[in-house]
Amino acid sequence: MSFTVTARESARRFAYQHASLLNALDQGMSLIAAGMADVLVADGNGLARTPADLYRHLFGGRSAESARALEGRTGTLALVA
Repeated sequence: MSFTVTARESARRFAYQHASLLNALDQGMSLIAAGMADVLVADGNGLARTPADLYRHLFGGRSAESARALEGRTGTLALVA
């Protein structure tokens, strides 16, 4: 499958093709770090996601609220031990 990474810098638009989803994700995150705007990763079916959304979809990232709840439980367990 082919993946397209698109980004914008001022009035210029860029598009990069990748055969690997992980390479497309890596480039998308690098473009955001470089200050590009409107960075999206699209698959061959046209489904486009931001690199952050794609990362959460692939690796099951937690929301900030669930991370705080987990941190609170971990802190409590450390005090008991």
